Amino acid sequence: MVRPTRPHPDQLPLSLGSEDELEAIIEARVAARCEAESFVWKFRLVAIETVLMGVLIAAAGMALDQPPAMVARAALIVAASCLASGLLLLGLSVWSARLLARFKQRRAS
Repeated sequence: MVRPTRPHPDQLPLSLGSEDELEAIIEARVAARCEAESFVWKFRLVAIETVLMGVLIAAAGMALDQPPAMVARAALIVAASCLASGLLLLGLSVWSARLLARFKQRRAS
């Protein structure tokens, strides 16, 4: 037999009228959390891509018996340009998402 649990005295009461209201609240929270975490995940992908491109150029230069200074310079230039373009795209993505949200908000009101 399951005992009904009592809420903690400090807990605010949560009164939900229907399943639809509860589902709407959950969807809103999930959407907000996903939007907040999307920047971090995109930044991780840019960082991984940057490292992989730098290592790929370094490995190719070493495999072709190129001078180490030239290989290191080329790998750093490629990695830096990859990071710069990734951050630029990430910034444009955030900017366009905010612009779209403002546009939707203005249309709704």
